Amino acid sequence: MPELAYATAAGGSPWTMFLLLGGMFVLMYFLMIRPQSKRRKEHQALVSSLSKGDEVVTVGGITGQVTKVEEGFVKVRVANNVELRVQKSSVGASLPKGTIKSLEDG
Repeated sequence: MPELAYATAAGGSPWTMFLLLGGMFVLMYFLMIRPQSKRRKEHQALVSSLSKGDEVVTVGGITGQVTKVEEGFVKVRVANNVELRVQKSSVGASLPKGTIKSLEDG
């Protein structure tokens, strides 16, 4: 008889556990998975819209101007007569026109 009392007090409804787990998955989706997929889509749009003349910064912090767009790579001029070939996925952000010139003047 004491086992029955303990089981009733500790157990509760089995649906409570399923609702709690479901709530945790929904919370994890909205806090982790959805923002990451949104950032991935934004980055994919940035990479696909790269064109000659765009000013970019790589994920490594190198700034430069796109001189050529190839299949999976872009050529970025970082100084006079210095071009780097980097993967499109390593482009972190696009900068407003004139940013590099203002950095060189400053």
